[in-house]
Amino acid sequence: MATTGSDEPGDFHNVDDYDLYRGMQAIAKTGLRLSLHAENAVLTDRLAADAIAHHHTDIQAYIDSRTPMVEVEAVRRALYLAKQTGCKLHFVHLSTGESVREVHRAQVEGQDVTCETCVHYLTLTTEDFKRIGPLAKCSPALRTPAVQADLWREVQAGHVNAVTSDHSPAPVEMKANPNNNIFEVWGGISGAQNNLDLFYDVAVKSGRLSLQQFVQLTAAGPAKLFGLKGKGQLTVGADADIALLDPSQSYTLRAEDLYYKNPISAYVGRQIHCRVTRTLLRGKTIFELGQDFDEQPTGQFLKNQNVTGDAK
Repeated sequence: MATTGSDEPGDFHNVDDYDLYRGMQAIAKTGLRLSLHAENAVLTDRLAADAIAHHHTDIQAYIDSRTPMVEVEAVRRALYLAKQTGCKLHFVHLSTGESVREVHRAQVEGQDVTCETCVHYLTLTTEDFKRIGPLAKCSPALRTPAVQADLWREVQAGHVNAVTSDHSPAPVEMKANPNNNIFEVWGGISGAQNNLDLFYDVAVKSGRLSLQQFVQLTAAGPAKLFGLKGKGQLTVGADADIALLDPSQSYTLRAEDLYYKNPISAYVGRQIHCRVTRTLLRGKTIFELGQDFDEQPTGQFLKNQNVTGDAK
């Protein structure tokens, strides 16, 4: 629902209200669920343009152009359009407790809507953004400690269906800031690698969540949400997709620890009090700490089993 903020050729554009409404009408007939990035495009674009026009191109200016208000307004608008059309909704990477409450209120009223947040919204704040720099630029923007604390309360209340990475990689040069203009920098955080260990650290070891809640948000919840049969559970007959974590290990993340093609991360330099030691895919070990990856791809396309309705 918001522009990407990228000038890259071929990059996608946001929908306007008419396209969103018509799209929801069409999607409702298929039984599929529409995933939405909820930010008000008019507000974010014009607030950014105002800041740039006044030569305000620092991190605080970017934060001010993407306040919690622009997310909450977009969530409310999308919920109303979905209610009118009967379209199932999933809100990706919500960054505020207020947005989650809007979703929960709609659920209570009978709407088929779900939502997720990300590890970085539960871990990093606006002050971290200013300290780390462009590697921590994302949209929605990182929030103040007060807004983050409110989001945590909604997660603890069970009002969020999944905690994800929203992994958004980029070459190093796209995260550089040679002109000291944060608006020109690619927005996105590379987070997939540390989705489990870091979240376990800040959620379970901190005492905020139980182990069962952690598993629900990182495995069982996402599998159920997107109809991935045989995933997200340790039961006879399910796929043996297992990540082993050692909560007794602590390490400081270094760039050389990253397995990304472009080894950059907003978490480099952070001490993480947990570590993934082994990963199994359908019972086969594909990663073991100290032994690198099995690079032979064995993944399979998984069809959503939750689809109902006429999918013509």
